[in-house]
Amino acid sequence: MRARSIVLSLAALAIVGAAAYGAYRAGMRQGMNMPSASSGASATGGDLRPGSIDPATGKKILYWHDPMVPGQKFDKPGKSPFMDMQLVPVYEDQAGQGGVSVDPRMQQSLGMRVAEVRKGVLSPVVEAVGTVAYNERDTAVVQARSNGFVERLHVRAQLDPVRKGEPLAELYVPDWVAAQEEFLSVQRMAGTRMEALIDGARQRMRLAGMSEPQIRLVESSGKVHARLTVVAPISGVIAELGAREGMTVMSGAPLFRINGLASVWVNAELRESQASEVRVGNLVEARTAAFPDKVFKGKVSAILPEVNPATRTLKARVELANPDGDLKPGMFATVNFAPAARKEALLVPSEAVIQTGKRSVVILAQGEGKFAPAEVETGLEANGETEIRSGLEAGQKVVLSGQFLIDSEASLRGAITRMGAPQAAATPDPAGSTQRGVGKVESIGKDEIVLSHEPIPALKWPAMTMGFKPPAAGIPKDLRVGDSVSFEFRQGADGKFEISTIAKK
Repeated sequence: MRARSIVLSLAALAIVGAAAYGAYRAGMRQGMNMPSASSGASATGGDLRPGSIDPATGKKILYWHDPMVPGQKFDKPGKSPFMDMQLVPVYEDQAGQGGVSVDPRMQQSLGMRVAEVRKGVLSPVVEAVGTVAYNERDTAVVQARSNGFVERLHVRAQLDPVRKGEPLAELYVPDWVAAQEEFLSVQRMAGTRMEALIDGARQRMRLAGMSEPQIRLVESSGKVHARLTVVAPISGVIAELGAREGMTVMSGAPLFRINGLASVWVNAELRESQASEVRVGNLVEARTAAFPDKVFKGKVSAILPEVNPATRTLKARVELANPDGDLKPGMFATVNFAPAARKEALLVPSEAVIQTGKRSVVILAQGEGKFAPAEVETGLEANGETEIRSGLEAGQKVVLSGQFLIDSEASLRGAITRMGAPQAAATPDPAGSTQRGVGKVESIGKDEIVLSHEPIPALKWPAMTMGFKPPAAGIPKDLRVGDSVSFEFRQGADGKFEISTIAKK
């Protein structure tokens, strides 16, 4: 019985002690979360609204936010829903909403450069690779005009070059003999009524397939010409050869097809995104690997209405002058298109635009060391410049270098104070600057140590209780809950705050 009484007494003492400790902890938390003058709160903080003058600082309040989550804005003071701390006011003179102030000497250290937003017309460079092909509009077909026999060929192989007027073949045409003899017989007959008969005989020669020059030759020479010399109607190469010596040909049979080379086509492959920049009639320049120092000029003759489903490209048919015959079908050529005329737009250097994947941002230089991010809608990019469709006005100044640091400072961390003045002998850590604080150990865990720390002015943090990642070297063995400590910490690459060093005071 006595042992049982001792056990019950010890249990009662444990319960009382736990309750007392809980009350102590609650009081401690309440005391540490009380708003201070540095946080912009006051005894009448509940009456403050955006646009009110903070009686503690005399500054106009824009909104309240949690420095750990700077993108979330609140319209009244109170406790942060994200962390165990009071919301902090953002004032009108704090470089605008989401802005940052940078000391001139810090600007020089960061190598900041700015450029003015200007109006202009962007002329993009549109290049495409294509294949040289015959100009199918510069083609001639030579056919047999009458039944006959091929007695002699002057051109014996495909792709042989020919010149305009050069003999191609000689044909013996039996049908011409009778028509020419009849014409010559009527011509030799005397009489005034022979004109009608002569005209009829001349018409029969035409029906036999003879041309006007051949008819005049028969009329002037008075001899029968049973052979036809076929000549090239244009200069070029023999694309098709349908005649051989000794063969019989029928009227209308194709003997030769000649492709001219005075001009050629280049079928250039255009990406879908480039199609709007090319118009029929645009002037072009082309170069080939065979003649790297020679420029061939021409124009776009057609945009073919078909998209290659495999390469997602369109064909632009370019016609190039080829007076020396240097361009041969099958060659590769690089074509430089003169783009279609564009309207005037706002332009900024491309290096000023920060691409985040979902949005495009530029950093505006507002003067007096103040900077603010601005979301923009971009258009075409060429020659180191980018079109701005919305978000900027002509005459504004944008940051060209160092803007990534400003955007990170203004949008991600919210710790803009440390850039307000130069820090002598302070070397920023790649993952975040090192900060110092003093506080009290509330709990120690394997992955977290909870501290109740005093205000940290450099980060605009009021006194609060929060968890930190333990030091990489481990927690000192002599550290206990309730110890007063001084510590250093920084923000890691994962966004969490990690203690670098911690020691008892």
